Parts: sequence; structure tokens; C-alpha cells
Amino acid sequence: MDQLSAMRAFVRVVETGNFTRAARTLDMSKTTVTNLVQNLEGHLRAKLLNRTTRQVAVTTEGALYYERAAQFLSDLEELDGSISSSQSQPSGRLRVEMAGAFADLIVIPSLCSFYCSYPQITLDIGVGDRLIDYVAENVDCALRAGTPTDQSLIARKVGEISLRTYVSPGFIQMFGMPEHPRDLEAQFFSVGYLNAQAGRVLPMEFRRGEETLEITPRYAVSVNDSRSYIAAAVSGMGVAQAPQFMARDAVEKGQLVEVLTDWEREPLPLYIVYPRTRHLGNKVRVFVDWLVKLLKESAARDADRPLAKKPQKLKEQFEPTSVAAE
Repeated sequence: MDQLSAMRAFVRVVETGNFTRAARTLDMSKTTVTNLVQNLEGHLRAKLLNRTTRQVAVTTEGALYYERAAQFLSDLEELDGSISSSQSQPSGRLRVEMAGAFADLIVIPSLCSFYCSYPQITLDIGVGDRLIDYVAENVDCALRAGTPTDQSLIARKVGEISLRTYVSPGFIQMFGMPEHPRDLEAQFFSVGYLNAQAGRVLPMEFRRGEETLEITPRYAVSVNDSRSYIAAAVSGMGVAQAPQFMARDAVEKGQLVEVLTDWEREPLPLYIVYPRTRHLGNKVRVFVDWLVKLLKESAARDADRPLAKKPQKLKEQFEPTSVAAE
């Protein structure tokens, strides 16, 4: 019996919840995975799984064996990676999750440079902000904005996002320009960003010197996707507080202008997160190092290319329209 293969098969069955998904992630047939687990149970003289037509349940002995086997396989992969990294190029399939804005605007446009450096790594990029079962879905790592709260994940800070406040020229011509963040509560509509996990529209935050404000925006529309958020602001649906790298293109095209420029917001931290059951293998490590460099270059482009116009110039350029009295 190939005990190492049998251990890998058993661990994947536990993590994915059934033999079919485990076989798919291991690129094996379901019959092969079933036989490996049965051989492992015979070798150990213990029942590790209770099988029914609908589900697979781990026995008490199976749960104990899984914890040690998963850690052993993780340690073995880390050991192999530490030795082979000096001998050969990192290789294998790498499953990464990230929000669509990061994928479309930062990562994917630069992927050719990563592939040229690491041609033996195959990247599977999942796009979205959904909740992930990292173990069951075999996700190696994810890029996430905001401080992680899930204690089952290990998080490494890899950068920060600069956020600014924007509105379309058409909105200013129609409704005027906000002079103070409090105007967004009493006078102007904003575009709401709906946090699907929290089930609410996120507040806007502002800081000027020692003064800090948290504004609950008035909105006519809210969205739960960052690209749709920018699109709604461009269409004139309200004021938006968005990452600078996301608004860069719309500002350069004249579709958005920055407002409330004497107020700022604390940068949003960026983290790479991965399950505690996995070490950062060599293929993950080189991708994270590449990503850190890429994020720094994106931040430097924003810093070298200020997008804001002076408030006085904005006032002169965009005068609110008025209806003449008959």
C-alpha cells in the first residue's frame, strides 16, 4: 500500500466532504480514492469514515487521525519546498481568490511578468468577495481588504489601499458640490456600498487633523460590487468613497472628480490570508512576493499622479444649473 497517497486521499475526503470532490481535486478516479481509503483503514485496523448514500462522516478515530495526518502532509510539503526551491523552479497549481477590482485592474494586466518568471505555476484565480471554505475548496490563499476577523486563518499584511471621495461632473452641475462631509447626511445623495456579510451599507469615514467623522450616507442606490460602485458614481447617482486605483481611469477620462480634498480616510489594509492547516509553500511564497511588489508599484503610480483638482477650480468649472423664473 502507498500509505502517503492513502493519507492524502483520506485527508481530501474529510476536507471536501465526499469521495467525488476529493477525487476531482486529486485528479484521480473515485474508485481509486475509495480503494486508497479502504486500504488505509485496513492498514490501521480502524474505521475512519462512516459512509451513507448521502454523506461521509468522520469517526472519532478518523478525526484524531485526520488532525495528525493533515499536519504531517503540510509539514512534508513545506520540507520538500524548502529543499527543492534551491534546486528548481516552483511548480504546480495555485488557487487564489481576490475581489474583481484587484484582479481586473492590478493583477491580471501584469500576469505575463509572473508567468515569465514562474512558467511552471498554473494559476486558478477565483474572482469575488464571497465567503470561502478554504479547505473544502482547496484554496491556497486569498487577497482581502480590511483586517481579517476569522481566527482560523493566518493573515499577512501586504499593502494598503488609499481611498478618496469622488463625484461625477454631471452630479455637481445638477446638485452642487459638497463642502463638508456632514453635507452627505443632510443634502447630497451618495452611492451606497452594501456589505453582503454584514447586511448593511458601509459608513463613510473622514479625518482632518484630530477630527474624525463617520457618515451614514443617504443613497438612492446601493451595490455590493466595487466595479458597479464606480459605475454608479460615474452615472451621477451620488458621491462615492473609493480606492484611488479603482477611480484612476474614470478621473483621467473626466468622468469623476475628487471632492472634499482637505479630508482623508485611513488607508484600508490589504492581507494575504490562508488556512492554519497549510504552510506557505514555495509556489505561494513567490506569488505573494510578486503581489507585494505589484501593489507597491500601483500605490506609487497613484502617489506620482495626483488626481485632485483644487476645490476653487472645481467651483469655477462646475456651476450648478438653475431654472430661470418665468
